[in-house]
Parts: sequence; C-alpha cells; structure tokens
Amino acid sequence: MRRTSAYTACFALHFLLIITIACRETTWVVARRLTVLPSSVESLAEDVEPVEDAVLGRHLDPSNPLRRGLSTYWHLSGNEGGYGYFAPNVPGSYKLVFELRYPDGRVESVLPRVSSAAAGLRVAGLLDEIGRQRYEPVREYIVRSLADATWREHPDAVAVRAVFGSIQLPTIDEFEQGKKESYQFIFAYDFSR
Repeated sequence: MRRTSAYTACFALHFLLIITIACRETTWVVARRLTVLPSSVESLAEDVEPVEDAVLGRHLDPSNPLRRGLSTYWHLSGNEGGYGYFAPNVPGSYKLVFELRYPDGRVESVLPRVSSAAAGLRVAGLLDEIGRQRYEPVREYIVRSLADATWREHPDAVAVRAVFGSIQLPTIDEFEQGKKESYQFIFAYDFSR
C-alpha cells in the first residue's frame, strides 16, 4: 500500500509539473496582452503566472538544489521548452528593397524575387537573420549576395542601393482604429559596377 501511494504521489507531481510547464508559455503570452483575448482573461493570466513560477521553482536562486533538480528533471524528460498555443518566437518583419539606378537616370525599386512559396519562406528567414546580425561585414556580404542576384535580373542597372528596414505592425487597438503598418529604416548599402 505504501508503494502504491508513493507511485501515485510521484505520478501526481510529474503530471503537475508537465501541466505547469505546458501552460507557462501560453500564460506568459496572454499576461503580456499579446493576444486578442479579453482583458478579464489577461488579468487572470497575470494572477496565474506567479503561481506557475513558484511551482516550477523559478523564484529560487539558480544555485538552489531544488531549482537545479527541477531543471535537470525538465531536461531529462524533454519538457524544458514547454508548449505555447500561440506561435513561439515570431520575429519582427523585415523588408529589403533594391533601388536600381540606370544610366539614363531612371530609378526602379524592386523586392527580392523568389520562384516559389518555399523560397519566399527561406528569404523571409534570411531577412530575419540579417536583422539580427550585428557584425557589419557579414551583414553587408549577405545583402551584397542578394543584390548580385537582383543585378543579374537587371543587367542594365549601373548601381544598386539596398535599403533594409523593419515593418512595425500596429497594436490591436491601433489596427481597430484604422492604423496601418509603418516602415522603420535600419541601414542601406550602395553597390556599383
């Protein structure tokens, strides 16, 4: 009987930790008002979040043996990442525009061209990497490679200016009021033949 009780207690603890870890990501997103859920749900998430952190030992010092034990348990069981109903780590949107300059003074703006939806996803991922890249020579090399591909499609152009920026999406309230996305300049590179 004692053995059955011990197994039941371990199962209950294991199940409690799994449920808490699984719900933590969603609670965090809701508590920060990053969803379209009503404010009553958001305030409930704000109240639940500290309880989840306490159950998971997040309030304990990183050197605390209990916190270390829980962290080891999460990693061994594969639960360290949790699960979020809302898409995780959605990066900011970036945009790269090439301004092609021709010998007659004409300027044409083009976006990087892709041949399929899959290629479009890869380019979007590459733009996210460029946006996170802080080492200038690597960032310029990647943008130059994209500019070279655009130049091959427009061989008459004599210069290309690559303008990189982020797209700022409006909040839900701003969107409901009719506000559109805006563009924030980050950097530009000029390339010539």
